[in-house]
Amino acid sequence: MDVRKPRDKTRLGVHGCGMDLDHNACYRAVETRDARFDGRFFTGVKTTGIYCRPLCPARTPKRENVVFYPTAAAAAEAGFRPCLRCRPETSPDLGAWRGASNTVSRGLALIEAGALDEADVDTLAGRLGVGARQLRRLFRQHLGASPVAVAQTRRVLLAKQLIHETGLSMADVALASGFGSVRRFNETFQQLFDRPPITLRRSSENRAVAGAVTLNLAYKPPYDWEAMLAFLAPRAIAGVEAVADGAYARAIAVGAAKGAFVARLAGNNRLAVTVHFPKLEALPGIIARLRRLFDLAADPVTIGAHLSMDARLAPLVAARPGLRVPGAWDGFEVGVRAILGQQITVDSAIRIAGRLASEYGEVLEQQVPGFPGIHRLFPSARVLAAADLSGLPMPRARGASLSALAAAVVEDPCLFGPKTSLQAAIATLRRLPGIGEWTAQYIAMREMREPDAFPAADIGLMRAMADADGVRPSAAALNTMAEAWRPWRAYAAMHLWIPGETAGSALRTNSPGRKRRLKRARWLY
Repeated sequence: MDVRKPRDKTRLGVHGCGMDLDHNACYRAVETRDARFDGRFFTGVKTTGIYCRPLCPARTPKRENVVFYPTAAAAAEAGFRPCLRCRPETSPDLGAWRGASNTVSRGLALIEAGALDEADVDTLAGRLGVGARQLRRLFRQHLGASPVAVAQTRRVLLAKQLIHETGLSMADVALASGFGSVRRFNETFQQLFDRPPITLRRSSENRAVAGAVTLNLAYKPPYDWEAMLAFLAPRAIAGVEAVADGAYARAIAVGAAKGAFVARLAGNNRLAVTVHFPKLEALPGIIARLRRLFDLAADPVTIGAHLSMDARLAPLVAARPGLRVPGAWDGFEVGVRAILGQQITVDSAIRIAGRLASEYGEVLEQQVPGFPGIHRLFPSARVLAAADLSGLPMPRARGASLSALAAAVVEDPCLFGPKTSLQAAIATLRRLPGIGEWTAQYIAMREMREPDAFPAADIGLMRAMADADGVRPSAAALNTMAEAWRPWRAYAAMHLWIPGETAGSALRTNSPGRKRRLKRARWLY
């Protein structure tokens, strides 16, 4: 096979890409196949035209024959193709740029959710509050690639992962990875790999299960999966979601289509997710939501190192080095949960949420293997906006807030999407009836994936930061203390909320003492 010669774009590599990639340090990581650098950079090999992960098992190329790129998209745009041995598509998708450029971080979230599938860069830039030229410059500076190149690389790598890990037909792979047509899919792979896509499928063991796709989603270790499940379990809405046997499952909807997924921890720093969904073209968007829900883009080493500089947080980070900020499947649902949970216990809030689902949620016809109790969706904003909520066991003002929130989401479906800044996100949410600072910060943490969101008025955080005499700081004082934790205040909040719990104890939710703590903690809504 003829080897494609990569284009001369060394400006996208170590020199001038805007990322701190020291050639000697990167090469030493490649020589030692250091897994700590997986996802931090990619190696383009000039003599083969291939780009690899730092831990690629192939023979180490000569120092003068490699160039390093901050992202797979940068390597691809420079003309390199992904390695078939180390499979760059299985590398953890790190959010290392967070804190360096909020615009890029938000742009990536929108691209992952499909913002460039039906729109152009100008539209994306408008949603981010910047010009298209500035957006391209920021992407070049922080990622070494253009927004279009990032979107195209994500599409190709997802298709390659589906070929390797599933038994889907090539037509279904093209559909599920976001290609507009099978012809375009075949042309892209022929051009990139100089071979048809079917030849990349090495194993005949994979078998397609009707209506189900199982994928392994990578993350940067460590990952405290027990803490993630302990967070999700007490607020699981009956009939909609469940935690059992080390797995989390829930019913989902994308447009008019309905389905479900089951996620559990797998080996080799992977989360195994089985998606049961009738529309394969919805898969990229579902994967994007799953990454946000389980906070797979976090770099716990970087975050932990920063938070550990505070003497009060250092022992908490050491006790739970893989703690993540749990996300959400749907922003409207999180908003409803937060409003329901104001000034009542966790159990009471979840019971009301379950009643909402039972009365207004659509029934899920298909069975979820291993989770027979999941049988309906959480009600949509359009349904609740037209519903009479006066019969629910809660104050009338709170019901009015739910109705107002539902109406706002119907009017603006992107209400919970990435905003130009954390301040803009909080301001947007606080304009809604019944949503104050605490509720807005909570929604920003879980749905908008703002790593610096911080509900300083939370009683649990104030209690955790009390002085030796038990005197709790005010919200303003706590905000001042938290300045040193930026841009990872959301992760600091998680550590303060669950101090003293050790691995293996997070799922023991049946003890009376833990139940009392769960009920007192406002953050659990």
